Amino acid sequence: MASKGTAKGYNDQSIKSLKGADRVRKRPAVIFGSDGLEGCEHSFFEILSNSVDEAKEGHGSEIKVIAYNDLSICVDDHGRGVPLGYNEAEGRWNWDLIYCELYAGGKYDNNNGDSAYEFSLGLNGLGACATQYSSEFMDVFSYDGTNEYKISFKKGEPITELITRPLGKNERRTGTVIHWRPDLDVFTDIKIPHDFFVETMRRQSIVNAGTSFKLLLQQPDGKFEERVFLYENGISDYISEVAGENAITQPVLWHLETQGRDRADKDEYKLKADFSFCVCNTDTMLEYYHNSSFLEYGGSPDKAVKVAFVYALDKYIKAQNKYKKNEKKITFDDIADCLVLVINSMSTMTSYENQTKKAINNSFIYEAMTDFLKTNLDIYFVENPTAAEKFANQVLVNKRSRENAEATRIKIKGELSGKIDIANRVEKFVNCRSKDPSIRELYIVEGDSALTSCKLGRNAEYQAIIPVRGKTLNCMKSSYEKIFKSEIITDLLRVIGCGVEINGKIKGDLTAFDMNLLRWSKIIICTDADEDGFQIRTLLLTLFYRLLPTLLKEGRVFIAESPLFEITVKGKKDEEILFAYNEFEKAEILKSLEGKKYTLQRSKGLGENEPDMMWKTTMNPETRRLIAVTPTDAALTEEMFDTLLGDNLPARKQFIAEHGNEYMKDADI
Repeated sequence: MASKGTAKGYNDQSIKSLKGADRVRKRPAVIFGSDGLEGCEHSFFEILSNSVDEAKEGHGSEIKVIAYNDLSICVDDHGRGVPLGYNEAEGRWNWDLIYCELYAGGKYDNNNGDSAYEFSLGLNGLGACATQYSSEFMDVFSYDGTNEYKISFKKGEPITELITRPLGKNERRTGTVIHWRPDLDVFTDIKIPHDFFVETMRRQSIVNAGTSFKLLLQQPDGKFEERVFLYENGISDYISEVAGENAITQPVLWHLETQGRDRADKDEYKLKADFSFCVCNTDTMLEYYHNSSFLEYGGSPDKAVKVAFVYALDKYIKAQNKYKKNEKKITFDDIADCLVLVINSMSTMTSYENQTKKAINNSFIYEAMTDFLKTNLDIYFVENPTAAEKFANQVLVNKRSRENAEATRIKIKGELSGKIDIANRVEKFVNCRSKDPSIRELYIVEGDSALTSCKLGRNAEYQAIIPVRGKTLNCMKSSYEKIFKSEIITDLLRVIGCGVEINGKIKGDLTAFDMNLLRWSKIIICTDADEDGFQIRTLLLTLFYRLLPTLLKEGRVFIAESPLFEITVKGKKDEEILFAYNEFEKAEILKSLEGKKYTLQRSKGLGENEPDMMWKTTMNPETRRLIAVTPTDAALTEEMFDTLLGDNLPARKQFIAEHGNEYMKDADI
């Protein structure tokens, strides 16, 4: 008998196994790291990876990606063509093995020489199958120079036989073309931003020297915007591009080839790596790639860089007697603040932290890179005394500035109202030209894509922009010590410039609040009109309520209202776009358009808006809508924030969507 409160019994018949496409369709996050947009983006990367592997092996020098308006994607390479025919050894068709069987592929024996790929980005035989399983449809075309082979799938199942067609004389080619659309039944969001395609193709061109990456982005009018990414000399060209004329030292390029094993009882494998870096006092960058995959979290290469650079520079500084008496040794933070570095490595055996390939943890790769960098840096400092002197001096400047609160980028001890310049800069803050605080406006935007749209659409004379990077700390629940360790918060406070209003004493020498030091006439929070946007907006408002309540009382903080709907009215000669900010306005506009042709769509996220639309709807004082934030009752406001920022996330999102703006007063500015 089932226990009280149990709807169903739990017994031997309760255990179920997922089969076929359901292994991915019902649990996409297991393979792609997320069932949301990030997972959808990774599914695209899995298909692109296979084309990259072909080019890396010398088969094809161009890869083309097309992103269509219907959210389908096409990846076209000129490699050898994916084998789709019958596999005698396995007793199955290759199209079945590759696109319908997890852990099947041609990259498993790459360490013993039997694989078709020596250094591959696609590694686990998961990507092609998992992406097919998670697609609404997928059409696969393979070309061997003589024939075209085609197979089609729908929602994880084949819907055609393998079709073979001879190629005409003018059609002959090799390669693979895959056209598919991610399935909204699998992912919660399949609208991959154009910026993601751009950034992914750019990164791949950096680490695949000489391979051309062509990107075609379909625009709302149906036309395609074409972009081509090509770095003939790979990472050394990229380093020169990033540092430019601001490089303190000339870029170096070092190459490593070795082999070893992660453990005595493990197989030996090959490692190749290119290292390029220079010293720069205006730009910093640390990027790691392995088998063409961008290692967002680094892992072994990042650990090697930190250990080797600190070791070599500390050794040099001691030898040159550059430390002051009793001065502490440098840290990697001091080095990173003037270092532009890229490592592009490849190995025939790779231990990724997970399928999303954002970090590797091979112990041999860490050890080999550490030893190589230590040795080569020692030699570099001897053979390039001028560069060594500049490097060490800049690192010591960074260190002493950090210790004396002159470089708050590393540790926040400095003046939040201090001048923002090269030595004391805020990452990705885009200033305006005017110095007059009575007209200057600060837009706080959600992420890098919105930053780009606002930057292109703004009036640069008086409108400045700062992006919120990552999740903002909940200032209502956090201690002052924790708040002022948050780089997101301290960067924002530095840009606002008027100090902070705090109760009691805290560590550090934070500037006391002074309204006269405020640099802005308006501070405008600009987020998407969805639940996540409301949550980010609310977290930002808690910051002002806790640290800068006077700005709320003085009516300096606003919310930029963004339209929910775009209504395109088709005229005889041109089109007119109307915007509705709520359901009521939508109904009113549609009522006025009776008899006219129009199309209605949900408004895009801010990061996807064209500059002219961003200006018209969000930034033009003549047409934008701002909501003035006015907490007239402090107790009620605190209660509201406590409700909105409790532990029940679904309830909070629902409350924000339904009631959030009841505590704000509309004001068209």
